[in-house]
Amino acid sequence: MHRTVLNIILLVGLSFSLIVLISGMSAWRLPDNQQGYAPPQPIEYSHRLHAGELGLDCRFCHTAAEHGRHAGIPSTDVCMKCHRFVTASFDVMQDELTQADKEKRKPKAIVSDELQKLYDSLGLTDPQQPVSDSLSTSIPWVRVHNLPDYVYFDHSAHVTAGVTCQKCHGPVESMERLRQFEPLSMGWCVNCHRESTENGINGRAVRASTDCAVCHF
Repeated sequence: MHRTVLNIILLVGLSFSLIVLISGMSAWRLPDNQQGYAPPQPIEYSHRLHAGELGLDCRFCHTAAEHGRHAGIPSTDVCMKCHRFVTASFDVMQDELTQADKEKRKPKAIVSDELQKLYDSLGLTDPQQPVSDSLSTSIPWVRVHNLPDYVYFDHSAHVTAGVTCQKCHGPVESMERLRQFEPLSMGWCVNCHRESTENGINGRAVRASTDCAVCHF
């Protein structure tokens, strides 16, 4: 009787330990796996707004993705193509226009706190007025997707082959703050190459090599 009770206790304890171990293993990661990494940025740029609601093509800002190894971080000049005129959110600017119309006056210039950081980097008091003796500086954006130095990845080869940005970067159009969506591990890349060779990309036959020298040389 005592042995039976003891066996039951040991069995329950072992089962509980296995559950804890398995649940813990689900959170294990290989070294350099930064899946979920979402660092704060110097300016709270919303991919959800720009790529999602406004429908901007990723290549409008990341202009080098089609033609170079690196997609590139957009320069401040690219931001100013729009933000020379858009100085705050649409709702805030629309409210000011409505209020100014009611009060029979000119609308006031409204600049959001985040966009002011953009103008400060260019040495502007507002989108039109440069600050005297002020030098422009680069915005210190924090890189999110980091591959090891021994890995060679070419954006242009993948974009030309028809690989969408979301395939590697996830649904960026839904992300308020950009995060690393996929593990970007060697196994993940190799599996993608195998699946692409087997199934094609957007109906096109491709031969995505799994030769080591393609990514390591």
